[in-house]
Amino acid sequence: MTETAKQDVKDDLEQMVTFNLGNEAFGVNILQVQEINRMVEITAVPHTESYVEGIINLRGKVIPIIDLRKKFGMPEKAYDGHTRIIVVDVSGETVGLVVDSVSEVLRVPAGSLDEAPKLVSGGGTYDGADYIKAIAKLDDRLLIYLDLNKIINSNQIAQIKAQMA
Repeated sequence: MTETAKQDVKDDLEQMVTFNLGNEAFGVNILQVQEINRMVEITAVPHTESYVEGIINLRGKVIPIIDLRKKFGMPEKAYDGHTRIIVVDVSGETVGLVVDSVSEVLRVPAGSLDEAPKLVSGGGTYDGADYIKAIAKLDDRLLIYLDLNKIINSNQIAQIKAQMA
């Protein structure tokens, strides 16, 4: 295989960090993930959106924490030893996302990604449906590939930070 052909194959892979919320598997682009941390104490901030858990101090930087279960209108679940905070970059802003557990880093061939069905992406039964970037067809399961910029945008982050001030 030539170097150009190897590069083309490499470019056709989507790398994502995968995690779980309940029984569902989700993924986000690995390039937006800064780090993954165990659950830490979160300082509540009054008068914020219900899905904003609060803030944490991450090595001197205060970042907002969003509970994806709440954001997607899923039933709440007590945090446990598997709960993680995925620290991500969204439009140049750092945000923490609370998830039930982190699974793995996957390299998914672009051919395994399908658009979400219109019924799911346009008017799904939970509030997260319009955040779906694609559906990844893996050997024995489906994975929901999320668009972080649609989950929370820079205007919402600015609004959250203003509420914290």
